[in-house]
Amino acid sequence: MAGLPAAPAGRARFARRTDAENPSLPEAFASVRVPQGASWPRRFLAFVGPGYMVSVGYMDPGNWATDLQGGAQFGYRLLAVIMLSNLMAILLQALSVRLGIATGRDLAQACRERFPPIVNIPLWLACELAIIACDLAEVIGTAVALKLLFGIPLMIAAVISGLDAVIVLLLMNRGFRYLEAFVIAMLSVIAICFAVQIAAAAPPLGAVMRGFVPTPMIVTDHAALYVAIGIIGATVMPHNLYLHSSIIQTRAYDRSVEGRREAIRWASWDSTIALMLALFINAAILIVAAAAFHGSGHGDVAEIEDAYRLLSPILGLGIASTLFALALLAAGTNSTITGTLAGQIVMEGFLRLRIPHWARRMLTRGLAILPVLAVIALYGDRGVGALLVLSQVVLSMQLPFAVIPLVLFVSDRRIMGAFAISRPLAALSWLVAAVILALNFKLLFDAVVS
Repeated sequence: MAGLPAAPAGRARFARRTDAENPSLPEAFASVRVPQGASWPRRFLAFVGPGYMVSVGYMDPGNWATDLQGGAQFGYRLLAVIMLSNLMAILLQALSVRLGIATGRDLAQACRERFPPIVNIPLWLACELAIIACDLAEVIGTAVALKLLFGIPLMIAAVISGLDAVIVLLLMNRGFRYLEAFVIAMLSVIAICFAVQIAAAAPPLGAVMRGFVPTPMIVTDHAALYVAIGIIGATVMPHNLYLHSSIIQTRAYDRSVEGRREAIRWASWDSTIALMLALFINAAILIVAAAAFHGSGHGDVAEIEDAYRLLSPILGLGIASTLFALALLAAGTNSTITGTLAGQIVMEGFLRLRIPHWARRMLTRGLAILPVLAVIALYGDRGVGALLVLSQVVLSMQLPFAVIPLVLFVSDRRIMGAFAISRPLAALSWLVAAVILALNFKLLFDAVVS
């Protein structure tokens, strides 16, 4: 299938009706070779990459604020929320992979083809809002990291964060494998930084293990529920469902039934392993916060800057704060890639509107930078922490708009054919969607009543 030429530099255009059969992310479609007849490790390695790119969204700076607040305020008790949300993410990303491979369409394209405009327009707007909220977290995280590491004023650092678009453009011009290699390298930096901090924190193993057991307090305590939904919003990313269904098609797998079946298997393993790394990092942030702040009289720590200032003295490790800020910078820079790709995929899928990558990046990053600058101007540096947590709650509120169409499509045999999910798996998927909806309605109800 021939890819559609990219829009000329500086120009945007709507795709013609004859473009309807063009693949998702056409400039990278089937660009990564999958060796046929090779050993299973080589075939699996050909699929390694998209899962790690998706996992970036599950450990972006938005997670840090909610995980820090949860650990400092509630100790290890919200580890159960991180674990459950990660399990939901593993399931939903596997469904996203299945949709992309089985149909050759990403989630945005499938919505456009199956739903009328009166449904598609709200879905598109909700997804764009989620991408802006995610980009907001990236701006804040990158800006705060630059301030902590180099002493740059937060206002200037927020503006500088817009320059990371250059990194994305350079990597995308080199090829999709370069994007994946950059992402995996940054993830390795984050994992090493937190492994050192956990070793320094030396949390009690028993308390950590008990934290993975759900308790009623998570739902009955409004403050805990607010942070818990923020964690879910930061962990299960709505735009990642659109992203994964697209970037998995960068693999040049055999488009036969058996070839697609094998591709689904390897891609699902890739995303599951990658999301287990995300579980470790999210849990590590909360564990470090709980060990350092919860029992030391600093239970009110919710700001990244406060955590940075207190970590080294409390843990007794001089480099702890620097490692914390370095990991934050890596997370913010990394998240830029997925935000850029997701924005492109959503716009092309719903609107069939193709614009240059630099223009798309500048648009979304500009929409994220402006609220940050306004909050800094009105409330000072302290206001960005609350804005960061709020962005994750906004993300959580957008989840049903991505989850429900996804489960609806992969359960429909008319769309998926032999690749439709089984009834038990469909029931589990709808249960996950119901849990997400229930938590969101609970948060809205409490907010209105209070």
